[in-house]
Amino acid sequence: MASSDGNDYFKRTSLFWVVTVTVAVGYFSFTVFAPEKIPFDHLGPFGSFCRYLVDNHADLMYKGWWAAFAVHVFEGIYALKVCRNKGISSPTTRFLWFFQTFLFGFASLGLLIKYDPKRLKKH
Repeated sequence: MASSDGNDYFKRTSLFWVVTVTVAVGYFSFTVFAPEKIPFDHLGPFGSFCRYLVDNHADLMYKGWWAAFAVHVFEGIYALKVCRNKGISSPTTRFLWFFQTFLFGFASLGLLIKYDPKRLKKH
């Protein structure tokens, strides 16, 4: 079995976070950009709350969406810095970390931050 020096370490985030973040960001995006497509009446108190936000705070939600987008971009860029600091030098692997972190935020970045290349080399 070939051993790796850690320059290509990548771990996919859990399915739970993939589904949770995808649904949450998708719902938020639809609420901001296409609220007429959301059946607020069928979502109970949560739908009423979202309808209130759309009707009374659409501008704030729009700015919040772009803020969340900017945070995800920043997290992706920070993931590249963490890769460099941890010795992950493979361009493909660094791209995977950037892309996964951009899509799923801290659910991905947390995995990268937890990675300890020194511990891996002891085995």
